[in-house]
Amino acid sequence: MKAAVIRRFGNPDELRLEDIPTPEPKPGHVVIKVLAAGVNRFDHYIREGSVVPELVFPHILGADAVGEVAELGEGVTGFEIGERVVPVGNYPQNEEDYEFTPLGSAPSVGVLGLHYPGTYAQYLEMPARWVLKDDSGLKPEELATLPMVLFTSVRAVKVVGKVRAGDKVLVTAGASGTGSMAIQVAKALGADVATTVRDDAKGEVTESLGADLVINTRKDDFVESVRGWTGGQGVDVVIDNLGGAILPQSIDATKTLGIVVALGFVVGTEVTFDIRNFFFGQKQLRGSMFGDVEDYTWGIEQVREGRIKPLLDRTLPLSEAAEAHRLISSNQTTGNLVLLPWAD
Repeated sequence: MKAAVIRRFGNPDELRLEDIPTPEPKPGHVVIKVLAAGVNRFDHYIREGSVVPELVFPHILGADAVGEVAELGEGVTGFEIGERVVPVGNYPQNEEDYEFTPLGSAPSVGVLGLHYPGTYAQYLEMPARWVLKDDSGLKPEELATLPMVLFTSVRAVKVVGKVRAGDKVLVTAGASGTGSMAIQVAKALGADVATTVRDDAKGEVTESLGADLVINTRKDDFVESVRGWTGGQGVDVVIDNLGGAILPQSIDATKTLGIVVALGFVVGTEVTFDIRNFFFGQKQLRGSMFGDVEDYTWGIEQVREGRIKPLLDRTLPLSEAAEAHRLISSNQTTGNLVLLPWAD
């Protein structure tokens, strides 16, 4: 089969299309023919070596996919060959942790494209227990934009951030894949949403997703803008995708007793802030990473009801995986990129 692999950490050019053996299903596993594979910023971090210090090379990246069941391993029931499916992007490596809740905190949790061979390939082999049937009604390239951002955004906004109807929420980097999804999840829950962007074109995209206040940070200070929007109080919840020097500002933009959900570190991994505002404001800083199947199920229900829509920037053939990573790493996308393993 064809796969985009890396043989060492480095820049996007380390991603190269190669012919490698097609996997065969182990007992209890399935082989999925990958129709579309989503590209996430997390893949970029793995490729450059920022997530783990070492990998077993050659390595296949990618946590998101939509495909068809191609082959069933011994003992697998409940699936038919050719059936449309979506793999869960994170699941425990040890079966004794399969019932762990929340799934992302299981001791042996692993991620497709990091701990397991990923989705940048024509075929994917994995446990049938972590394969979901696709009833979204979306095209493969549309659905492939959703799994990781939907899992993580629903968990961050609905479960960790506890957003509810009437809340005022700030989502940083609203035109990014996760940001655009977090806006939609918050709106589906009945919240008013402010978001940050770095150019007016991306601002128009976030407005189309339902953002009530769009702040171009090249022109305006988002803390002051949010305080003005909330009558000086600050927002109930911030979903911060950026980390680094932005996280202290997110804390400043949060009201007394408010919640800041740390969901990424695009700007940087180290954070320094004045503890007094955080302490006297009795604010909460919470980390959020993976979601559970229940989070995805709730999200797909919102998709079917039209409250959440995929935001596909563009598709590229698998042979252009390096270009996809260049676009992601240089912030030249609005929404999500998708690779097509069977395209010329």
